[in-house]
Amino acid sequence: MTVVRSLKVLARIDFPTGTLRLWEGSGPYLDADGNVWRSCVLGDDALDAIETAINAEAWTLELGISGVARDLADGIWQDMQDGNVIDSVIRILIQDCDDTDQPVGEPEVKFTGRIDNLRFDDAVQDRQIRSAIIIECTNRFALRSLTNGAVLSDVDQRVRAARLNPEADADRFCERVPSLGQKTINWPVWN
Repeated sequence: MTVVRSLKVLARIDFPTGTLRLWEGSGPYLDADGNVWRSCVLGDDALDAIETAINAEAWTLELGISGVARDLADGIWQDMQDGNVIDSVIRILIQDCDDTDQPVGEPEVKFTGRIDNLRFDDAVQDRQIRSAIIIECTNRFALRSLTNGAVLSDVDQRVRAARLNPEADADRFCERVPSLGQKTINWPVWN
């Protein structure tokens, strides 16, 4: 039995021009499939932001990534200028590791969203340009909307969710709404 001693936080972004793999750490990380994950530094509050997004406590996830290599930042900037960044899929994964910091099993997807906005923040430090990228993305829960005074419809919500996020599983958020409209609730009689 392998005991999990540490975790790696991985971010996979699927741009139309290719897949960007980042991990919170130093140096390159080679996974079991032979994919190279580039190092980055997540912002101070990144884990809290990821946790609130996973728990659906936040409508959007704002993820600050710094320490990105200049060639990588330039490529992302060019993709953004070409209009290829918005609606790209981002996944946050957690990789379990053993006591020698080696991966145990497959990484588990904890968050899937779509990039809604991208901001760049470049600063000069010790005569080097340090790029930081702030990624704003929405998750499935942000796809659910309700006009003021309207009633959620299971059919309408499934169609809307499938149109906005076609790769996701079916949205089952409202499937019990029709049965609740026919239900009578009797209040208990207290003596």
